[in-house]
This record gives sequence, structure tokens and C-alpha cells, in this order.
Amino acid sequence: MSSDQPKNLYRYRQFSATTIESLCHDNLYFSSPANFNDPLDCQPSVISDNDNKTLRKLLSELIKRRVTSQSIASLTKASIGGDRARNHAEKLGAQAAEFELSSIAYHSTNPEYECGKEEAENWLLTSEIESELLKQYDRGVCCFSSTVNNPLLWSHYGDQHHGLCIGYTLNRTPIPTVHKVEYGGNREVKTSLITKAFLEKDQKSQDKLDRDVLLRKASPWKYEREWRLIGDRGLQDSPLALVDVTFGLRCPVAIKHSVIKALESRSGAVKFYEIYRRRGSFNLLRRPVDTGEMQAFLPYTAMSGIEMFGELVTDLSG
Repeated sequence: MSSDQPKNLYRYRQFSATTIESLCHDNLYFSSPANFNDPLDCQPSVISDNDNKTLRKLLSELIKRRVTSQSIASLTKASIGGDRARNHAEKLGAQAAEFELSSIAYHSTNPEYECGKEEAENWLLTSEIESELLKQYDRGVCCFSSTVNNPLLWSHYGDQHHGLCIGYTLNRTPIPTVHKVEYGGNREVKTSLITKAFLEKDQKSQDKLDRDVLLRKASPWKYEREWRLIGDRGLQDSPLALVDVTFGLRCPVAIKHSVIKALESRSGAVKFYEIYRRRGSFNLLRRPVDTGEMQAFLPYTAMSGIEMFGELVTDLSG
């Protein structure tokens, strides 16, 4: 966890049934990076700076880890466990690695390649290591910002200011681990770093690899001031504490009412704000929502004139 972690984190959302469910059940959705709006996010480009012998060893280890883990998961679902199951899973991993290495060695002799066999094999090994690396980092990511009043974030993620922004704090037991996104640099990851992380089990190299794969974005995204939770994909109980909800500049009053009513049993712990604009400025500010005034006229019941005032009596006597 970064030493400069913010006090609160914010998640911009459009109003939807999914958003209400997330608020009511206090959970978060960890997405696949493949679904991010930035197609370069979490997509490293592996560059070889090792000899083929080292690359073969690295690729073999990556394949063994993946296939063994997948096989154990499948056997566990079938209620098969113990040393026998693990030995079988490891055997499948070794077979898969051996098959892939043999396939690469065979294809490196393709006469259509304009380079020599060693160079062709190096390229094939590196390409497959890149593919395996992405599979190793097949994790779910939940994204937040450290700012609540950024106009671009409201436009891009807050339904063009019609949505809301959910505020969280890290004040939980245990304190959740959040990761700060770094902006700039490039997507290159050298095989020597992957080797140190996976073969030599070097923790510093593993931390750097995690950052380069999961926490690096292009400089133009810097305005997001992004932080991330990393976990299993899908819906998870929130490790963060919900503390406030801020409604966008264009958020309809009915949506504000609906969200406040949905969380009224937690009203003491959750505060409600609304964005407003300062006259003559581009800055967005926020203030507490006047829930008393809102609840005085919502929900509204539509009535006809007769229902409101009664039958009109017309005196025709003159």
C-alpha cells in the first residue's frame, strides 16, 4: 500500500439497478481488464533480453503453474483432492509445458522465416511468454479516483453528470490494500524481470512486475488520479467502508430521493452531497443534500383538480 494513500476513494457511476444493488448489498464488481475503455491497460509487451535456454525454462515454469492450478481447481470441484490429485495435476502441467516447447522448437525451423532458427525460436518463446504472463495476471480490478469533483470524470464515468459518485474510506479492519496507478513510461516488460519474479522468487522483482502489468497507464489518463483494488473477478463484498454519496450536477431529484431512501437504515454512517457550480468558475463544488426539504414533497401523488379541491358547484339561479 502506498504511503501517500488518500483518506477517501471515489467511484463514479451511472444510476442503474446494478448501482442500487451494489449500494444495498455493499459490494463491488472486479472487472476483467479486457473490458476497460483503454485497450492498452494491463496489456504488457514482453521484450526478450535472455538466451533461449533461460526462456525455455521460464516458459515451462509459467505453463506448469497455470495448468497445475487449473487442474487442481477442476479436481477440487469434482471432490477429488489429496496428494494423488496434486501429483496428477503437476503431471498434466509438465506434459503441457513439454508439448509447447516441442511445438516451438519444431516451428522455429519453418523455412519461411527470414531469420535463423535461434532467432525464430527466441521470438516464438517470447511471444508465448507474453501470452502466459497475461494468463498469470488473470485478475479482477476495481477502479477508484482520489477526487470527487473532476468534471471529466463526471462526464466519462458519471453518466455525463446525471449519475453519482460513491465515496469510500480505508478505515476497516484489516486495512485494505489499494494500489496507486502510475502514469507514463511504456508497456515493455523484459524477460529478465519475469525470470527474477517467477524463477528466482525475488519479491522486489515481483512487486515491479505487478506494477508494470497492472498499475501503469499512458500519461493522458493522469487526470483520473486512479487507485485500484486487485482481487478475484466478479462481485465481491466491499473491503472498503461506504461513507458518502455525491449526486451529479444534472442528477434528477427523484434519483437522489431513491438512493437516500435505499440507504436510510445506514443514514447515520452515510452522508449525502450534491455537486453545484460556482458562478463565473469552471470549478465544481459539493454541499450536503437538504434531505428534509426533499422528503417534504417526495414521493408526490398525482391528483386531479376534483381530487384536490372537490366538486365545483355552479350556481345557475341568476
